[in-house]
Amino acid sequence: MANDALTARRGPVWKILRNRNLVIGGTILGLIILGALLAPWITSYGPLEQDTRSALQGPSLEHPFGTDNFGRDIFSRVLHGGRIDLRFGALAVLAPLLIGIVIGSISAYYGRWVDALLMRIVDVVQAFPFIVLVIFFVAVLGPGLWNMVMAVALVAWIVYARLIRGSILVEKNKEYVIAAKAIGGGDWRIMRQHLFPNVVTPSIIYAMADIAQYIGLLATLSFLGLGERPPAPEWGAMISSGRDYMVTAWWITAIPGAAIVITGIALSMIGDGLADLLRPGGR
Repeated sequence: MANDALTARRGPVWKILRNRNLVIGGTILGLIILGALLAPWITSYGPLEQDTRSALQGPSLEHPFGTDNFGRDIFSRVLHGGRIDLRFGALAVLAPLLIGIVIGSISAYYGRWVDALLMRIVDVVQAFPFIVLVIFFVAVLGPGLWNMVMAVALVAWIVYARLIRGSILVEKNKEYVIAAKAIGGGDWRIMRQHLFPNVVTPSIIYAMADIAQYIGLLATLSFLGLGERPPAPEWGAMISSGRDYMVTAWWITAIPGAAIVITGIALSMIGDGLADLLRPGGR
């Protein structure tokens, strides 16, 4: 009891610092973001700069991560690739999250035929495998970062819509919502000021894991030729371009693959940390 009281007095910063998953995951992700932002000043070579005389060189002091079959510096390409993958992961989560919040809130709050109609749309979208629909929309829209974000947004919103809908169905009959209605609060004001703050936390936690999933999705689509295309320094495209050299030049595929794995682990740890921190009584 004394420790709990002391933690409460020290405030939210102390709770964050005591959360090991959040601190470790945040530190790793922060270093990855920092490396991506400072890539032009950290690296000695441009991500597209070729030197055929240095092709397929292993890791060394001059090229810490080695070079690819065109003599391009893998270290530079991995850091610059972080800009593409992290930006895509953030945008690919933000778009469906916002769409899902709006649709899930309207569906749960108004109920009846509105809920039935919107949930039937959710059922239709959910009837198809996620990756199949994303590939279909990317094939229709064409390859490219923004088209991939749009393709994911058209499919992934259903998860957040269901999360928000389920939470609002529980919350909307509680006393504070009934009291807000009784004093003349409008629907949008009640949802924005009273319901959203109490139901959005599970979706935010879920979104952290989704960022890692979408970075992997971008790598998959790039590997299949539907994402960013060479010579773009995107992690999945780098893995694809190095698949013919996995025995003789393993670093071309292994290092961008490790970047994807490490980023995914960091995001998963942040999600776990947020779940512990934001749950009732979390420390």
